[in-house]
Amino acid sequence: MTCTESQHHVHKLKSEPEVVSRAEIASGYVNRMIEVESHGWGDVFPAMERLGVRYRLSFWTLNHLRKRRAKTVDDNTFLRIRAAYLDFCERQIANLTHELEVERSINPDAHMEDFEREASQLLAKVREAKETSKVRKA
Repeated sequence: MTCTESQHHVHKLKSEPEVVSRAEIASGYVNRMIEVESHGWGDVFPAMERLGVRYRLSFWTLNHLRKRRAKTVDDNTFLRIRAAYLDFCERQIANLTHELEVERSINPDAHMEDFEREASQLLAKVREAKETSKVRKA
């Protein structure tokens, strides 16, 4: 007879590629958006409402994905959540670019060119991903 605990550890040590479902990916997108959108403790539900209005997503869809209750996500919902996440990323990069411009205007001696170049490259990648997802959606 073998110990179930040791069997569990042996199973964990196998190096098999982990399959991630669309529901898990969508949950990750939603949780990252909520984390950035919320302004502290007690603001999770208002943050979900703001995200729902901005991206035309149901509060309950966001809530089920946030709590990882959703086991499956249909194609249309997944594409809408991914598009919302990419738009959210684009907004964050725009905010970062603005902060870099403000820093440069306050301190003209600061060498911000590397940061600005990387931000613009990242913005280009996000926009490319948005265009790719629009092509797939059509």
